[in-house]
Amino acid sequence: MANLIDIRRRIRSVQNTRQITRAMKFVSAAKLKKAQNRIFASRPYTRRMFQLINHLAVRQEDLSHPLMDERGNERIILVLVTGDKGLCGSFNASLIRRAQEFMEEQAGAQVTLDLIGKKGYDHFHKRNYEIFAHYVNRLSEVSLTLAEEIAQPLMEKFLNGDVDRIFIVYNEFKSAMQQNITVEQLLPIAEVEFEAKTDPSEQGPAVDFIYEQPREEIFEDLFPRHVIVQVFHALLESVASEYGARMAAMDLATKNAGEMISRLVLFRNRVRQAAITNEIIEIVSGANAL
Repeated sequence: MANLIDIRRRIRSVQNTRQITRAMKFVSAAKLKKAQNRIFASRPYTRRMFQLINHLAVRQEDLSHPLMDERGNERIILVLVTGDKGLCGSFNASLIRRAQEFMEEQAGAQVTLDLIGKKGYDHFHKRNYEIFAHYVNRLSEVSLTLAEEIAQPLMEKFLNGDVDRIFIVYNEFKSAMQQNITVEQLLPIAEVEFEAKTDPSEQGPAVDFIYEQPREEIFEDLFPRHVIVQVFHALLESVASEYGARMAAMDLATKNAGEMISRLVLFRNRVRQAAITNEIIEIVSGANAL
C-alpha cells in the first residue's frame, strides 16, 4: 500500500508546479498584450509599404531593381524563425517540421538555413545541416535594428549572385489560441500589379507622384527597406505567436495539475481510510483474543 508521506509529498510537488505554470501563464499574457500592440502598429506600415511599391510599379512600366531579378531555383536560403525557449506546446516543433517539409519539397535544390531562435538552431546544428547564419537569444527585444542585421547579409548574398531565392518561415499571429505557419518569399521581390478597385472610375493611377529625388535613388532606398520591414514584421508575428502558444500551454498545464491534485487527494483519503480501518480491525481482533 502506498505510503501517506509519499502521497503528501507528491501533492505538494504538484501544487508547486501548478503555482509555477500559473505564474508563467500570467507573465506570457502580459507580454502577449505588448506584442499584440506592436503587431497592430506595424501591420498598417507593412501594408502601406507594399502599396507604395504597388503604385510605383504602375506608374513606371520599366520598374526594375536588382532585388527583383528572377533567377532559377537551385540555390535557396530558408530563414526559419523559432523561439529561444520551450514550454510553448508544439510551437517550435511545428515550425521545424514545416522547414523540413519545405526542404523535401525543394528536391534537387541546395537549401541553406538562416536560423533565428535557439530551438531551431539546436535542432539543425545537431543534425549537421548547412547553416548560413544564426541568431540565438535575440528575440527578447525585437527591433528594426535586429531586422536590418538579419536582412542585410541576405540581400548582399542575393545581389552577389550566390543565391537564387530566399524564403522565410514563421508563425503568423491570429489569436492567443491560433497561429498560422506561413512561408513567404523574401527575395526576389515579387512583381506587383495595381490592386483592382470596386469603383471603375478609380481604376489605375490618375496622376503620377512628384519626385524630389530621381526615381532610381528612391528605388535604391525603398526596395531594401521593404525587405527589412518584411523581416521585422515576421519577427513581431513570431514573438506574439510564441507568447500566445506559451500562455495556452501553461493554462492547460495548470488545469492538468489541478486535476492531478484532486485525484491524489482522493487517493490519499482512501489510503488513510484503509489505514484507519486496518487499525480498528487489529484492535477488535486483539480484544477478542483476550
